[in-house]
Amino acid sequence: MTGTTTHTSLFCDTALAARIERAEVDLISAVSRASAARSGVAGFVTPIAGGAASFAGTDSPYTKVVGLGFGGVPTPAELTAIEDAYAAPGAPTSVELAHLGDPDLAALLTDRGYRLEGFENVLGLDLATSGNQPGPDGIEVRRSGDDEFEAWLAVVVEASTHPDTQGVPWHDEFPADAIEAAQRDSAAAGLVRYAAFRDSVLAGGAEFRTVDGIAQLAGAGTAPAHRRHGVQSAMLSARLTDARAAGCDVAVIVTQPGSTSHQNAQRRGFDLLYTRATLVRQP
Repeated sequence: MTGTTTHTSLFCDTALAARIERAEVDLISAVSRASAARSGVAGFVTPIAGGAASFAGTDSPYTKVVGLGFGGVPTPAELTAIEDAYAAPGAPTSVELAHLGDPDLAALLTDRGYRLEGFENVLGLDLATSGNQPGPDGIEVRRSGDDEFEAWLAVVVEASTHPDTQGVPWHDEFPADAIEAAQRDSAAAGLVRYAAFRDSVLAGGAEFRTVDGIAQLAGAGTAPAHRRHGVQSAMLSARLTDARAAGCDVAVIVTQPGSTSHQNAQRRGFDLLYTRATLVRQP
């Protein structure tokens, strides 16, 4: 299908949210295990109430609890065990909690001393009812191989350490070495990389993964010198094309509220499906 079609909003019920959260659990678990294999850190991926608690190092963005709220409420003993496991290396327990999950969880975590520290938005696109939109002229996007990994990594790290200032900032910031390690781990976990070129210069990079019909669009970043020229839109178009070719029915992207990434995704027909709250308990 080419051209544009009438946009049909994607309604997210609890079943779709549970499916997306299972995909997130699968992603974080895979990258966390790759991190442990690469770094030698005594990491863990522990199932808990349908979700997973992941530890990939004290400064890793993959150290968090994901997917809770769709497989029952964890017992106090289960939560204590997870909290103790994070506290042993001095890490806080950080829970990303979808607002479509079990409503009892928020109260339970608050009673245990968790504090709300931020939000992130989960946006989705119905691939069956949305048409392909070509990327902007002047930007070439292709899959990126191992031969250019270091150059790709440098661009993504630069983009991540110079975030766009529009919208609500991420609740936590990671240094360049932590971002670099995280990207190496995602590559080892099998995420597909894309490179974007503007005037034949490597200008941006992004990642892509599919599981259970869900296309996960992750890790997109544009070097500051190349922003506002359609690089993000071009990488989004390329990944959506591949998502359809892979037989996915839903594409998902996670952004900060009010951010440029949120705005770009909404322009391409993505709908806000639900919000994740970040609840943190210090050790």
